[in-house]
Amino acid sequence: MRVAFVVQRYGLEVNGGAELFCRSIAEHMSKHWDVEVITTCAVDYMSWKNEYRPGTDTINGIKVMRFPVDRPRAWLWFRLLSRMMSLMPNAKRLWPEWMKAQGPYSTGLLDFLEKEKDNYDCFIFVTYLYCTTYFGLRKVREKAVLIPHAEDAPVLGYPIFKDIFSMPKAIIYNTPEEKRLVNRLHKNGHIQSDVIGVGVDLPRSMDAPGARRKFNLSGDFVLYIGRITPDKGCDRMFEYFMRYKKRRPGPLKLVLIGKAFMDVPSHPDIVSLGFLSEQDKFNTLSASRMLIMPSPYESLSIVLLEAWLAKIPVLVNGDCEVMRGQCERSGGGLAYGNYNEFAQNVDYLLVNGDVRDGMGRSGREYVASNYGWDIIEKKYLNLFERI
Repeated sequence: MRVAFVVQRYGLEVNGGAELFCRSIAEHMSKHWDVEVITTCAVDYMSWKNEYRPGTDTINGIKVMRFPVDRPRAWLWFRLLSRMMSLMPNAKRLWPEWMKAQGPYSTGLLDFLEKEKDNYDCFIFVTYLYCTTYFGLRKVREKAVLIPHAEDAPVLGYPIFKDIFSMPKAIIYNTPEEKRLVNRLHKNGHIQSDVIGVGVDLPRSMDAPGARRKFNLSGDFVLYIGRITPDKGCDRMFEYFMRYKKRRPGPLKLVLIGKAFMDVPSHPDIVSLGFLSEQDKFNTLSASRMLIMPSPYESLSIVLLEAWLAKIPVLVNGDCEVMRGQCERSGGGLAYGNYNEFAQNVDYLLVNGDVRDGMGRSGREYVASNYGWDIIEKKYLNLFERI
């Protein structure tokens, strides 16, 4: 089959969760299909500024076709339209303008889909939220598969997206919680679907002592990996950790890996390492006592799977049903709903090494049984055989 993945941005420099997900699936399924990627020239999802050159590129053996974004995101206009949408979500006249302001809108990409749709067997659209899917899926709906990455955020329930979840030939969900959420909001249980997720890999070796030396990390530390932004719950995480340290002074540190989109508090026990290579990330992860994931919205937390594969337990925001479900199914972590639960769980995992190690082992067994690449690839092939 000739299959095109359609995604808002794509490249080795792009480290968003959905984009990394798309790249992993595309590269692994290229063993079975003739895979191409259709995307924009944007790198930054905040601005959608054209940074890649338009045209054809090859990344890890995958043909990538990039089209320029018509215009960068105008934030004041987008915020105004978003406010209007929140007050009047049924106002259909707002929908196309809000989506174009959301971005990235690329006339060239949409024209290409319309012109070349007969030359592909299937188009897989990654994420429901952006223009590439909202306008693009309509042009090839009879050949479309959607991987929505739907999070339990208010925007998901907007009527603007109802037809997007009813158009494709099939939908691939990441977790049972995501599927239940979308079915409940958009009444699309009749659409062919499967819950698959994504495979995860570890590097051949992980050097915890090397990470401690390289980044001057002595003593116990808890780790956060991802975009450092209020959208991911980092403001609340900082508040809880600083409150914890005030009441429990000691050497424990909070270490951050990822690009900051907010001010990181100036605190002697909060260490921001910035964006790291995959090897450095896993080295640091293997040296940590636990991974903290404070995000209230996820469709699948890949970093939880990576932590468990490294036998590291996790502490997650209990308001996120998806991550709470991942922890319950795996036995690999705990959830918190307020500061007291956060502090109690941190204490519990730090003091009880046997419990911590047991959770890490349970998490690893869960990932090995459900998220090996051979399992993921077989699920994709089975679904596509059915449709």
